Amino acid sequence: MKDFELSNRRYVIGGVATLIVVVYIVRLFTLQIMSDDYKKNADSNAFLKRVDYPSRGIITDRKGRLMVYNQPAYDIMVVMNEARGRLDTAEFCRTVGITREEFDSRMAAIKDRSKNPGYSSYTQQLFMGQIPDWEFSRFQEKIFRFPGFYVQKRSVRQYEYPYAAHVIGDMAEVSQADIDEDDYYQPGDYIGKLGVERKYEKQLRGEKGVQILLRDAHGRIQGRYQDGRLDRPPVAGKNLTLSIDLELQALGERLLEGKKGSIVAIEPATGEVLCMVSAPSYDPRIMSGRDRSKNHVKLALDPARPLLNRSIMGLYPPGSTFKTTQALTFMSEGIISPGTMFPCNHGFYCRGLHVGCHGHKSPLALVDAISTSCNAYFCWGLYYMMGNRRKYASVQEAMNRWRDYMVSMGFGYRLGIDLPGEKRGLIPNAEFYDKAYRGSWNGLTVISISIGQGEVTLTPLQIANLGATIANRGYYYVPHVVRKVEGEPLDTNYTRRHYSMAPRSAYETVVEGMRSSVLRGTCRAANRPEYEACGKTGTAQNRGHDHSVFMGFAPMDKPRIAIAVYVENGGWGADYGVPIGSLMMEKYINGRLSEESEKKADEFQHRRISYDSSN
Repeated sequence: MKDFELSNRRYVIGGVATLIVVVYIVRLFTLQIMSDDYKKNADSNAFLKRVDYPSRGIITDRKGRLMVYNQPAYDIMVVMNEARGRLDTAEFCRTVGITREEFDSRMAAIKDRSKNPGYSSYTQQLFMGQIPDWEFSRFQEKIFRFPGFYVQKRSVRQYEYPYAAHVIGDMAEVSQADIDEDDYYQPGDYIGKLGVERKYEKQLRGEKGVQILLRDAHGRIQGRYQDGRLDRPPVAGKNLTLSIDLELQALGERLLEGKKGSIVAIEPATGEVLCMVSAPSYDPRIMSGRDRSKNHVKLALDPARPLLNRSIMGLYPPGSTFKTTQALTFMSEGIISPGTMFPCNHGFYCRGLHVGCHGHKSPLALVDAISTSCNAYFCWGLYYMMGNRRKYASVQEAMNRWRDYMVSMGFGYRLGIDLPGEKRGLIPNAEFYDKAYRGSWNGLTVISISIGQGEVTLTPLQIANLGATIANRGYYYVPHVVRKVEGEPLDTNYTRRHYSMAPRSAYETVVEGMRSSVLRGTCRAANRPEYEACGKTGTAQNRGHDHSVFMGFAPMDKPRIAIAVYVENGGWGADYGVPIGSLMMEKYINGRLSEESEKKADEFQHRRISYDSSN
């Protein structure tokens, strides 16, 4: 019995010993073969991998004028394992101009893995970014006194002009979400946050390079590893040429000073955006450098919302500019012809419903209805379309047919401009009204959409694109703000025509009406002797003072510019929209403003519209 117990004990001890050996073997295999942690630490002691940041692509306007470029800046980097216990902290803080509390806070943030998941005490970490030349020189003189600290050269964006902030965008330090999404980035890197800086980030950023430097046992740099054979040079980012005309942009921003609204101008033949003004705006130069975060917070808290790009994010009733789309739809569907006449006795009266209108001759045909911006004419058109049971089986079928025309003209969905944040607006369909009215509705219920009110909302970009589509007599190109990317063809999305459902003949009639509006109707302030302008006013009803709207293009037969002007609470379309639009077209077509127009521009620049905090 005793021998049996000894025998069992021997097997147990042997099994335990074998298990321990197996565990050690597995652990050694994991550490040496499966994991590179120790290798990384060893490499970090022997090598210093210094990132060479590429030059970011520059940005110019359509005429080659420099808008965004790079200036040298420097980052102070730290390797914690080398700095530990060997640093004269007081001298370091005096040199870089920070307090001891700031120093401790920065070092703690670097070691906080919740904020810096990629932290390693053996690799370079960002201590202080975007040091300008003069601060760098002072630090460079004393860097030998600060073991573990290094300087890394990079560049910082500079903006040549105070214009086009919403188009250009800006840059900021990457977030953790940016790092998780793209392993190109590391903590401390910078990325485009808004505008084309964001949309074309991958083209602008280039490719990082790397230098592998050899260190001795004390961490001192001994030179390039293998004479630099394993180094990788950086690849510069690609330059962008914008479609923006800087002088036209500057005039637009000048004219909208002290106002809220937008101006968007498009070249009809290409879809290139000639200017995109959103007011109020801000100087893009304040969004560069170490004060960027502070200035961004200030702008974000401003109740006037200067960070909002109203051109693509503002959702507005289009008002009477929308009547052109109704004319196109009604003619295409055979509801009216150019000679169809409707009465207007200061408005539309039908079965107890009244939609008001200003005084003009009655009855009138389509061209005069566009010219005088008659509400009644287009109300009658929608009423007869929604109630036509010989053509449509139900009001729902008629409404969805109407919706299809609107979508084909570029409404209800994002156009696809090459800027982040574009909104789609709203074009209602039968399902929308069935839900709102529980299936019990008719043409009179929704009559306000015929004059660009009610549930319809568009962006200023969509209104400008309507002008470009009419100028082209039935098609448009997706609007875009980048004209050329260095070394790349333009995306085919911006070179393909999109056709409306309405025929060219219908567009010719609408063009005739818009020309008549400039000659003798509501757009007379846009008339110029040098070229034939076409336009349509809009006065969009609002809970407060009405919005002033203008949509037009010029010249009539060989259009070079289509434009939309939207001034919040500006009153009648002729009050702000038409004169501002006229000045913008004159500037682009003639290359300058006449002496008389320059005085008018100065007058509008100094006009102010008061807004309460709710607007």
